[in-house]
Amino acid sequence: MGEIYPFRALHYNPARVVDLSQVVTQPYDKISGEMQARYYAAHPANLVRVILRRQGEENPYREAAREFHNWIEDHTLISEQEPCLYPYLQEFQVPGGARRQRWGWIALLRLADYSSGVVHRHEQTLSGPKADRLELLKATRANFGHIFMLYSDPRGEVEGLLRAASPPKPWQQVTDEYGTLHQVGRVMDPAVIESVVEAMRDKKLVIADGHHRYETSLTYRNLRRVEAPGDDRAEYVMATLVPMESAGLLILPTHRVVHGLTNFEWEDFARKAKQWFEEQDLSSASTGKPTASELRAALEKAGGERPSWIAYAGRQRVALLTLRRDVDLARWMPEVAEGLRHLDVVLLHRLCIERALGIDPEAVREQKNLRYVRELEAALKEVDESRAQVAFLMNPTPMAAVWNNALAGQVLPQKSTDFYPKLLSGLTLYWMDNPRGL
Repeated sequence: MGEIYPFRALHYNPARVVDLSQVVTQPYDKISGEMQARYYAAHPANLVRVILRRQGEENPYREAAREFHNWIEDHTLISEQEPCLYPYLQEFQVPGGARRQRWGWIALLRLADYSSGVVHRHEQTLSGPKADRLELLKATRANFGHIFMLYSDPRGEVEGLLRAASPPKPWQQVTDEYGTLHQVGRVMDPAVIESVVEAMRDKKLVIADGHHRYETSLTYRNLRRVEAPGDDRAEYVMATLVPMESAGLLILPTHRVVHGLTNFEWEDFARKAKQWFEEQDLSSASTGKPTASELRAALEKAGGERPSWIAYAGRQRVALLTLRRDVDLARWMPEVAEGLRHLDVVLLHRLCIERALGIDPEAVREQKNLRYVRELEAALKEVDESRAQVAFLMNPTPMAAVWNNALAGQVLPQKSTDFYPKLLSGLTLYWMDNPRGL
């Protein structure tokens, strides 16, 4: 099912860039304003100057392409001589826990429409990011970040092949700003590559991270089929593939903050929510000021029993909402598949956000009244500093729910998962116009 190919990666020239940490970045959608400024200051060839240029330029995509091609011309970026597969190991600290390792590998993947049953999405996308990434792709004809793909390999066949063929010393190594160690190797043995390609042919693939970029690549592929029918270089996208069985897979929660509602009233929201949820007032904890750790502990405990989240509209308006045992979800959400009805994020969007708050799905897709925040403390701060009216604090979506619903064709709401750690941008690049070929 999955068509995997080795490729001649474009990468930073170690003779020109001694310290990779000065030029690689987190994925573009995780780069804050502070991070962007720090990346700009770190090195004149930091990848942020291509993937997320500063505001104010007349045509940032044209300028990004100019910068990118300058780095190729002056050999800051160089190409591999032979097509390779690239094993990719990450060693990271679980927030509040121990260190783990996550192993995967980088390759080209032939793009496939979702309808083909080869690549499966697990969450919906937003229109704005796709339009932005399409303009950058059209200008540069390059992939700078990775599509994070999951596949199932219970016996570890693919990992065994690549690990056995990998040199003991990594080809690239860098530690990022979060303390995550990234090591990339190279496998160029044609026999090993062919064995991996064959082993992947019957695999179904699920997008863990990178839905917007994958769908952007599909759009660009379709454009190129019309513009240049004989050019198949847009038929591929760069991906990092990770086995579903990996002990290093970790999903963090993504919290929701609601803003810009003209008629938000806490009492009205709480009254409507009681149709579906039991409410436990948490505002009395710690003399009216619940701490982030107290909220996190209450959320984790409740979530172990039933779908739960916390609604926070200020220090004196905090409630733990837990699904009532007597609620007939088939009645309230007849259009939602059974496999999705008991997921926290689905219940939050369908019942609280759409019904209780009256925010329609189109407004959610366009992010008119909703923002997504990784850190619980940051979500609280949005409300405390009056940038939001209410924050919904979430537990992470279970890994099995992501995999099973994706294969069943059931799509979760936007930003239902936050896989951690992220795949660094800039370790390998796929340049469609590489004169050496794929």
